[in-house]
Amino acid sequence: MGMPMIVSSKGKRCDAVTDIIQSVALEQTAISHILNAEGEKIQKIVADKGVSVEELLAANKSVHTMVESITRLEMVLQSKLELFEDCLCEPCKKEHKTDYDV
Repeated sequence: MGMPMIVSSKGKRCDAVTDIIQSVALEQTAISHILNAEGEKIQKIVADKGVSVEELLAANKSVHTMVESITRLEMVLQSKLELFEDCLCEPCKKEHKTDYDV
């Protein structure tokens, strides 16, 4: 599966806000795939009968580090969305601007 792409609207402010929200949604999707892979990693190593305690601890540390990194990224994404929370409920006007629009 290829990486989804967002094409910049180069339009109104609300279009730019929509682009940012879409980028956050794509990042959330990527994060869900990473967390799923980390879960599969844990399942695989736990199911291995010959795994040592050291290997279990190393896998645990690896997953812990990844989850910490994702937690920091989630805070950044939340901050990004909070910048535009006043814009989320205002729909973009798709029709052309008239002379009396401000």
